[in-house]
Amino acid sequence: MSRARSRKLVRLLTDWVMWTLATPLAFWLRLDREIGEHLGGMLLLTAIGAVTKPVWLWWFGVHRRTWRATSYRDVGALARVIIAYSLLLFAGAVFLQQRGWTLPRSAPLIEGMTALLLLLGGRLLLRWIYERRQLSSGTTETRRVLIAGAGDAGTMIARELLRHPDAGLTPVGFVDDDRARRKDSVAGLPILGTLTDIGPVAGRIEADELLIAMPSAPGSVIRRVVEQAQAAGIRYRIIPGLYDLVSGRVEISQIRTVDVEDLLRREPVRLDLDNISGYLRGKRVLVTGAGGSIGSELVRQIARFEPEELLLLGRGENSIYQIAGELAANYPELTQIRLIANVCDRERISGLFEQHRPHAVFHAAAHKHVPLMEENPCEAIRNNVGGTKNVVDAALATGVAHFVNVSTDKAVSPSNLMGLSKRIAEMVVHDAALRADNDQVFCSVRFGNVLGSRGSVLPLFREQLRRGGPLTVTDERMTRFFMTIPEAAQLVIQAGAFGENDRLYVLDMGEPVRIYDLACDLIRLSGLEPDVDISIRVTGIRPGEKLHEELADDDEQIGASPHPKIHAVQTSHDVPAHFHERIDALLRAAAQCDLDQMLACCDQLVPGFLARYRKQQEKVAGS
Repeated sequence: MSRARSRKLVRLLTDWVMWTLATPLAFWLRLDREIGEHLGGMLLLTAIGAVTKPVWLWWFGVHRRTWRATSYRDVGALARVIIAYSLLLFAGAVFLQQRGWTLPRSAPLIEGMTALLLLLGGRLLLRWIYERRQLSSGTTETRRVLIAGAGDAGTMIARELLRHPDAGLTPVGFVDDDRARRKDSVAGLPILGTLTDIGPVAGRIEADELLIAMPSAPGSVIRRVVEQAQAAGIRYRIIPGLYDLVSGRVEISQIRTVDVEDLLRREPVRLDLDNISGYLRGKRVLVTGAGGSIGSELVRQIARFEPEELLLLGRGENSIYQIAGELAANYPELTQIRLIANVCDRERISGLFEQHRPHAVFHAAAHKHVPLMEENPCEAIRNNVGGTKNVVDAALATGVAHFVNVSTDKAVSPSNLMGLSKRIAEMVVHDAALRADNDQVFCSVRFGNVLGSRGSVLPLFREQLRRGGPLTVTDERMTRFFMTIPEAAQLVIQAGAFGENDRLYVLDMGEPVRIYDLACDLIRLSGLEPDVDISIRVTGIRPGEKLHEELADDDEQIGASPHPKIHAVQTSHDVPAHFHERIDALLRAAAQCDLDQMLACCDQLVPGFLARYRKQQEKVAGS
């Protein structure tokens, strides 16, 4: 017999013996030690229990739950098993009493409470002994860990570490900013000070490592904790933020090094789940660009709301294959349909919409790299404008109820072809909203850079750092708005739930971040010093780039929406006269790669663009 099976058998036998003994103990307590004439009834119930209780325990798998890792869920499961049996035994006692047996009706209920105390007490005692042994068994192979944050996440990770000494990490205490909890004990470990005491506390208890367990803390707090750990000269790691802890569980495998995203973390987004469920649950939902950074995260978030079908549309077969495989592993019951198509193919897109008739559409397919689109301006127009028009027209024709267009801050006062293409795409969606039926909603959602998306600055910095530098920054003054990919995706989905047609929304991006500071943070988090170990080289502004991005034009006003992190943009921009003819002319020029004609059409659609575009080119040429 294997060791694991032997342990299960021992647990089953121990539970059986304790639960069987609970019957005479319950009679003894109930009858104040004067069993007398009830002896026959007690022996009968004890005999019935001796035969049926092991079967009951085995049937509900109580023996498969490890005692030394007993949790609240285990307690609840054990209580349900014992209560259910006690109720059946109570019914049996009533039946036997009616047949002439002398026994108190309350005895089975007292037996249930007694059994719960015995079985639960044994588990908690073993867990306490085990955790005490792990806490006091400090060997040369383990690292002493100070945990920052004594909340739910900190408590869970401390217990996980105590249960798994093989991880080589022994928790020895907490630091937490809740001064009311000073000198309290959590999971058997003391709270030794506040977050400002990390250095002294770590020195006093000889901590080898700081573990940051504050998934909802903003980036400013994480930065302060990291700086103190660096000053104290101890290693520091972190558990993920709330965006990543979807399951609510905290496990050892989730411990990782602190990254730049943690320093820029903001307060968690609180979604209106009822509204979101109303337009996604049980519906057919299509995501274009489903294999991209934003599209794939939209897919992950939408899958949580149990749509009837989730349609993944993209032109890169490998990226669609990857996200589809991830969905199959995490949501095996979800029906997913993989669609390989180019949004520029009007007939193909129209045919797919006619075939699948989605209820909601999230349009994330787009070319997004500014310098690359400056080199390929016709493709920027064909894909971002023409592709959007094809998807919008198909959505109008098939009665799509919710259409959400993913836009960018680069659409504001655009001075480059990528930003211009997204601005015109917003106009295409706006025009569709004016033509939509009463039960259709068309809107656009505008946001800035997303941390870690493919081709963005962070992956570039990490690759440059891996090669030993230098990290390249186009201008020391350059700033950008940043948010995490999960946060952006969640807010896009939330905006779609508002149900207001012809709306342009802007996500609350927080304060702009200097790209140069981002490079410095990444170097320091790698244990190095900027311009000492790794240099930072300024290369000059690239074609199409701005020093600072904006989220709204001067003639646009930002107002409130039903969600505090989503703002409604009040715009005075009307659809230009002869809009459809001008769009058609623009797409013909793009198809022929006639740049001069294309720029002229763009200036007609977005007055003032050509002047900004040429000024930007002159600035780049002179730098």
